Amino acid sequence: MLKHTTFLSLAAVWLAATSVFTAAQADSSLPGKAKLDTVIPKGPVNPTTGAPAQWSAPVDDNAIHHFFLLDRAEYGMQNGTDNYLWEGTGWIGGDFNKLWLKTEGSGPIHGGPPESAQFQAKYGRSISPFFSAQVGLRYDTNPGPSRGFAVFDLQGLAPYWFEVENQLYVSQDGDVSFDGEYQYEWLLTQRLILAPRVEVKLAAQNERRYGIGSGLTSTQMGLRLRYAIRREFAPYIGVRWDQKYGNTRDMARAAGKSSSSTAFVIGLRAWY
Repeated sequence: MLKHTTFLSLAAVWLAATSVFTAAQADSSLPGKAKLDTVIPKGPVNPTTGAPAQWSAPVDDNAIHHFFLLDRAEYGMQNGTDNYLWEGTGWIGGDFNKLWLKTEGSGPIHGGPPESAQFQAKYGRSISPFFSAQVGLRYDTNPGPSRGFAVFDLQGLAPYWFEVENQLYVSQDGDVSFDGEYQYEWLLTQRLILAPRVEVKLAAQNERRYGIGSGLTSTQMGLRLRYAIRREFAPYIGVRWDQKYGNTRDMARAAGKSSSSTAFVIGLRAWY
């Protein structure tokens, strides 16, 4: 009998608690209970989003942005002929799809046109938060006869904040080559930045018209110290080493050209 009475008492308490909770849920005037019309106020509605007209417009994830970087515009002082060098890249597009444009080249300060000049236009697609795959065309105007290439590019930010760009080229003549660029930025302070850079070039075939041999053709290593007057504007000083190898070195020597050089550089890096 006692157990039966206890069970009935517990059941009565549970029913009473349930009734109070249900009443509280139904009564929107109780503290902590918001009325629907205070969350979504009455009035005109934005026909595009369905939200109230007075609310701010949502962020457009498909907005078109643009960026241009003049990575290197420099004057090089070396034994013999001083030279200049430029490298710039830019893009326009959204978060995932972009049109990339790139140009680079070099030449003597005195005595003729650029020794090398190339222009690229590529379509890029983000394949991860830090890398994009690109495909497009490259056109060279120097040295030798002008020619075109198909470009396959993997570019991004590797672990430990290394900037990486690996480019595979197939020329209009079927010649295959590779160009890898690797750079790191060491922030000595928020404005003073030391940037080592390495570029490695390889070729699958001898291309004698262009002075290129098969295998490892050349490397370019640089160390630049820049000061960011503003984030978008940073002059720099540094040193640059160029070295040719194998058949490419032999072709350069046969043509009376140097197979290696060292230059002290002064230049500018800017972006917008």
